[in-house]
Amino acid sequence: MTTAQHRIGSGFDALSTADDVLSGIDLSGRLALVTGGYSGIGLETTRALTRAGARVVVPARRPEAAREALAGLDGVEVDALDLGDLESVRAFADRFLASGRTLDLVIDNAGIMACPETRVGPGWEAQFATNHLGHFALVNRLWPAIEPGGARVVSVSSRGHHFSGIRWDDIQWEHGYEKWAAYGQAKTANVLFAVHLDRLGRDAGVRAFSLHPGAIFTPLQRHIPVAEQIERGWRDAEGNLLLDQAGVKTPEQGAATQVWAATSPLLDGLGGVYCEDCDIAEPAPGGDERSGVKDYAVDPEEAARLWELSARLTGVDAFAD
Repeated sequence: MTTAQHRIGSGFDALSTADDVLSGIDLSGRLALVTGGYSGIGLETTRALTRAGARVVVPARRPEAAREALAGLDGVEVDALDLGDLESVRAFADRFLASGRTLDLVIDNAGIMACPETRVGPGWEAQFATNHLGHFALVNRLWPAIEPGGARVVSVSSRGHHFSGIRWDDIQWEHGYEKWAAYGQAKTANVLFAVHLDRLGRDAGVRAFSLHPGAIFTPLQRHIPVAEQIERGWRDAEGNLLLDQAGVKTPEQGAATQVWAATSPLLDGLGGVYCEDCDIAEPAPGGDERSGVKDYAVDPEEAARLWELSARLTGVDAFAD
């Protein structure tokens, strides 16, 4: 099977920062939307985009916290959005569309990881609902602002997609819950979403990408007990973060791949691919969870099936006949 999943020699690597990949790129007059753009790598993404001249809309579940975190940044606006609440998604999209503006960049960055079993909406598993279904509904509702400018849509996934494909027989984890596998399914869904959105949107000039940002210590780890973090080697026996361990990125480095995917001219004419370390990723070797993308995450048939299911669950599909 042929695949576009091959490195293109971007000139950047795992140590590149968001500012590095934006060097020489002028985003003046461009409008970006970054979900969760006020914490962790989302905050660094917002900072880098504004330094390059873009205006950034930051939808936030905690608007006041977002305004505090973003204070002093020019060209940023905050609005309320809870991705786990489809009514909140609809209300945000309606407010944005009423402004009559066109989006140039959409970075679906917000997410939760390895949380205790939690149900949202009509009983949906929270990681699948928040990380995937909320973003699915958001992009589809914002399509009238995304299509006119031929925006790039970037879906922030993770190497965690290696943990699980889509569990078609129990997507909502109604028959036993495992937090890391549930996270893996949600991150696989992020990749598949980009695959099918790119297929649907490319004729309108809209291209979609997904990515692994790297291992970064951010508030994303808030649901993981300290004892488990010690067991995983993230902290020492006293509970101190091991920030200098091999492979761990700074937030500035962690933001780089999503900024690169959203702006790099090297990706012009491309789409539907999964990226890591500021380049297109290679297919994952069998059984290797350290790099690359799993075949099931970029399978176009799986992507189409997930799109159909997501449209049915959310009641939203910008491409429905």
